[in-house]
Amino acid sequence: MPVDSDSAIAWHRAQLKKLRETLKSIETARFTVGEPAHSSRTGKTEKTIAELEQKIRQSQHIIAAYERQTRRPLATDQRSLASVSWSSWTAQAAHGRGGSSR
Repeated sequence: MPVDSDSAIAWHRAQLKKLRETLKSIETARFTVGEPAHSSRTGKTEKTIAELEQKIRQSQHIIAAYERQTRRPLATDQRSLASVSWSSWTAQAAHGRGGSSR
């Protein structure tokens, strides 16, 4: 996992890991132990699962938006590189070096 300079994104990555582990343990317990079909726990479990899945989707959406804004493309073929707006990278690189050029 990459190290994030943005603490909000780092928090979302940590939350995503925790939420996935929690969801996995709930689903594993539900299918290992089992629940009666008309149990009141079934409704609570379904609600908890739905809430966890919603939180996972929210964190994934925030992380994906951040990565679209900050990551360079990993592919180096002509089509992938041609579709990237490099003007923002040039501005960020100059700003990151203190704006000085030789």
